[in-house]
Amino acid sequence: MNRITMDIDGMMCAMCEAHICETIRKAVPSARKVKASKGRKTAEFLTEETVDTEALKAAIDATGYTCGDIRSAPYEKKGLFGRR
Repeated sequence: MNRITMDIDGMMCAMCEAHICETIRKAVPSARKVKASKGRKTAEFLTEETVDTEALKAAIDATGYTCGDIRSAPYEKKGLFGRR
């Protein structure tokens, strides 16, 4: 499983965050635990599939927000109290 994190500029409110999350879910149907933060200017989600970063960036940019860097890192689910 991979954690995809992207920098997004232009989010001003909770509705903006919801709009970004909805766009990600449409662009990447396998996306799980999608969340966006206007304060950190980021959005992230988990997926097991390979993500077409150019298509994802184009989908975000088409909504009027600016998608910057997109990073992917391995994600390992942790157990109770952070134990594996």
